[in-house]
Amino acid sequence: MSSSSIGVAVIGAGMAGRAHCAGYRSAPTLFDPPLPPIDYVAVVDANEAVAKDAAIRYGYTKALTDWRDIIDDPSIHVVSIVVANDLHREIAEALLAAGKHVLSEKPLAGNLEDAGAMVAAAAAHPEQVTGCGFVYRRQPAVAAIRDLLNDEFGKVSHFNGRYWCDYARSAQVPMSWRYKGAPGTGALADIGSHLIDLAEFVCGDLTKVSGAAFTTRVTERAVPLGTTYGHAKAELSDVVEPVENDDVASFTAHFANGAVGTFSISRVAPGHANSLAFDLMAEDGAAKWDMDRPAEFSVIRKLRGDGYDGYNKVPVGPAHPYLKGGVPMDFPGVSYGVGDLFGFQARAFLEQVAGIEGGLPPVASFADGVRDLTIIDAVIRSAAQDGATVDVTP
Repeated sequence: MSSSSIGVAVIGAGMAGRAHCAGYRSAPTLFDPPLPPIDYVAVVDANEAVAKDAAIRYGYTKALTDWRDIIDDPSIHVVSIVVANDLHREIAEALLAAGKHVLSEKPLAGNLEDAGAMVAAAAAHPEQVTGCGFVYRRQPAVAAIRDLLNDEFGKVSHFNGRYWCDYARSAQVPMSWRYKGAPGTGALADIGSHLIDLAEFVCGDLTKVSGAAFTTRVTERAVPLGTTYGHAKAELSDVVEPVENDDVASFTAHFANGAVGTFSISRVAPGHANSLAFDLMAEDGAAKWDMDRPAEFSVIRKLRGDGYDGYNKVPVGPAHPYLKGGVPMDFPGVSYGVGDLFGFQARAFLEQVAGIEGGLPPVASFADGVRDLTIIDAVIRSAAQDGATVDVTP
């Protein structure tokens, strides 16, 4: 469909949904070659006011409250699913059956069974492009470190990663779908899914996990009086419900290449608004990166053992992935943010739909989404067995 226009819709207009709306908007301005014309058709959200606000802000023609209203709309070709995890399967299956291309936010589904069903639905419609939104693969610094590891660092020995946030630290944050579900569906699935995907993206497959542990520090939350989205506080009702899943998760792991990994995830970490970071140690080099300062990373290259093998700070620039043509000022030292990554992701997905070759790396697949949930399931089983070692099923 390289010569036809591509109609886009986004289901879910909360925090991440708006990032998808904006990402599709910026996609035609990024990189080369030009995309086909993009039609911004609809934003869907159960809350009409939220849907209308997003549609107006990002220039989408229609604001709808029921995702089923877009199923038979022939003007819509590409749909992002950005709603509660346990809704992904039903929506994706219906969209694929209707001939739509589907980009689903991570985690791919609310559980491993539903994720497997989504992969089966994608396989039954091979003409449709599908993807899972692991957007942090698009971090230029992360992609640059991965290239260095593959080209010159040699065998990796240790990956030490964390994803610490504070969005759930306060008990005044109202109850939402994020706090419902079994242990492992909280911080581990919500933000830990990103860290796990990033670890495998950089270092390769995990083979087993051990030492998993969860804790919940805010054990109950009040139901909001009005509609909320994202992590915003709201006016609270007198109705209090128990928090069912994890605020903090940690575990260790082994990679197929012999490296070990240590993982720390928290949604109640004071002073850490959105701190995704890792250290990578290998036989001939090392690297570290922190999303608090996303447009720089530190590396040790070509170890000499002469007493001067310290870290070198590198500002991200056009020599690194995604920056050249990916931001308006593609110059070293000019920062970028998470919102830019959604533009990179939307551009990559639209290139796949349009059949453009030689462009950006494709988005993570539904199979990658199942892989991530398979590891999460192994972590959950390890925690349920007091930290026992659990193999990651291929």
